[in-house]
Amino acid sequence: MPQPTSAEIAARIEELYGAALTDLQAHAQDQPPGMLAALLGSHDQLALAEQSITVYRERLEQFVHPERQIGTHEVSHILDCARRLAEAVAVRDTQAVTTQAVLQSLGRTPSPQPPTTGAPAAVSAPPVPTVSAAPSR
Repeated sequence: MPQPTSAEIAARIEELYGAALTDLQAHAQDQPPGMLAALLGSHDQLALAEQSITVYRERLEQFVHPERQIGTHEVSHILDCARRLAEAVAVRDTQAVTTQAVLQSLGRTPSPQPPTTGAPAAVSAPPVPTVSAAPSR
């Protein structure tokens, strides 16, 4: 199963809370920490990890370009870039799995329905005393 992207997570948060992500971020700033703030924080971390992956992958491609000579000085930069890329992938995968699991455990509750103004409930008749067939003393 492929990991969800930050855009997919953002769409799920918007669906869950029924508002745009920017509106939710503004709302969360005025509230005490809660589930919304945690989800938005996880989304931000996921988006940052995705950006880091792009940056380090592009930098690594520059280092290992076929027309570029790789000397001893470049090797340390290549190794550092590869390590940072691996860390960013690990962060992205962890954030995606965790956030997706939390989102799957949550559901949007339906809005409370106003009471219907139908016919009033039928009033039941008072109970009738039962007559025993046994003779009384």
